[in-house]
Amino acid sequence: MKKIMLFQPPETHRCSYLEDQQSRSLYVDPRAELDQETLTLLSLNGFRRSGRLVYRPDCPACSACIPVRLRAEDFQPTRSQRRILNRNTDLQLRIEKPSNSDEMYYLFEQYITAQHADGDMYPPSRKQFRDFLVSDFGTTGFLTARLGDKLLACMVFDHLQDGLSAVYCFYSDELRHRSLGTLMILRLTQLCQSLGLPFNYLGYLVNGSRKMNYKRQFVPLEGYRSGIWSLLTD
Repeated sequence: MKKIMLFQPPETHRCSYLEDQQSRSLYVDPRAELDQETLTLLSLNGFRRSGRLVYRPDCPACSACIPVRLRAEDFQPTRSQRRILNRNTDLQLRIEKPSNSDEMYYLFEQYITAQHADGDMYPPSRKQFRDFLVSDFGTTGFLTARLGDKLLACMVFDHLQDGLSAVYCFYSDELRHRSLGTLMILRLTQLCQSLGLPFNYLGYLVNGSRKMNYKRQFVPLEGYRSGIWSLLTD
């Protein structure tokens, strides 16, 4: 494992999830070349990746962000999740290398415009897409879902030593009846199971943020608090 340096800027900025809070993060030196072992260790300590920027929230007056992971080896889909899987058996799924193709970017652009026009990722750009989702450390794959030749969804993930880590998911906003966001988490969890990996890392659960509550529907869910991973029951 490589030795890594961490740093924290002194300033804070407005939180993207909680309107009344100021946010600040602890960062891994962006010049570091990280390998799978190091990324796994960082993930075990609550860090996430955005492009080649690896960070963990360390806010001065708030601890609402909780790193969470799904116990893939113990996961059983609920009745509603089984319906989503059955509803989408006509889709073709495959694992692809990270791509900055027009096909990928246009789906990302449509997703951000439809879903996050009020967020700090709007307006989308080709550089943003490349820096955020295509720039990686050699551990990244794109799990794609297509109907015939049409790309409907893409789950960007990292392959760690103890699991898969969901970096970001974008999908068509025109087919809401398919519940594509939930579908891609379910399929990534099944991929964990087929690879014999115990965990699907789902990023941060933010207490008080409605938009992040969807992660609670995937159980058993563990959270990282006070330096320990434990089952979330609240």
